[in-house]
Amino acid sequence: MEWIILLLLGLVAAILGSIMGLGGGIIVVPALMMLSGYMPILHGITPQIAVGTSLLIMIFTGLSSTLAYLKQKKVDYQSAFIFFGGSGPGALFGVWLNKDLNTDIFLIIFGTFIVLVSFVLMVRKYILPLKPAKKGVQRTYVNRAGVEITYGYHPIIGILIGFVVGMCSGLFGIGGGSLMVPAMILLFGFPPHIAVATSMLMIFLSAILSSVSHMALGNIDWLYVLALLPGAWIGGQLGAAINRKMQSDAIVNLLRVFLIIIGIRLIYQGITGS
Repeated sequence: MEWIILLLLGLVAAILGSIMGLGGGIIVVPALMMLSGYMPILHGITPQIAVGTSLLIMIFTGLSSTLAYLKQKKVDYQSAFIFFGGSGPGALFGVWLNKDLNTDIFLIIFGTFIVLVSFVLMVRKYILPLKPAKKGVQRTYVNRAGVEITYGYHPIIGILIGFVVGMCSGLFGIGGGSLMVPAMILLFGFPPHIAVATSMLMIFLSAILSSVSHMALGNIDWLYVLALLPGAWIGGQLGAAINRKMQSDAIVNLLRVFLIIIGIRLIYQGITGS
């Protein structure tokens, strides 16, 4: 039964992560930490193992989602690689920050971060995107209604934001899309579907780098990987298909409430040690 729960966890996390470009780690890591008190197979799991395992799973979630989005022709390759120029080094820095964190401090910091992410998801639709940068990368996209949308950014700004996103990825075991997608939409004027698809490619690349680092540190539990992996692969494909056909407002509303509850629970668990 416990293995089935982990399989379903991988599936649900990947579906939500792929729909919104989050990567799924923002659900997997807190779930592993919270379930450790109830499931014997997770007993004694450390933040380092939860993060390392999540990042390895994210390679397959990111690859699965990216392949699906490539077929839909929604991935902005150039932007993804520019952002990865920052997120790659940032991921390595995040891994270094993670290695000495004890469980209680990790839970408090991560819980606070999750509540912050839920707030970003709550307010992002009320904030008008900035006008695209006149210098730097300029891109155009024609949506399904035939309307041409122009977006753009300065590469240095993109790399700096990518570094912060990568650092959070390596530190918390999340894909970083929870920060990158809103930044792409609000700061750079990306169409939401392009932002999500491009974010998944960046997440895939960053996850490779940071998971290899965690692997070298011995922070990966291969039994957890085997349990989570099938759901993560299938969920990545399903999430991309769902994203294509729906407006994601309902999913965003559900997820942000879910994240607030998880964040508060993690903070409480970290403060009380229970």
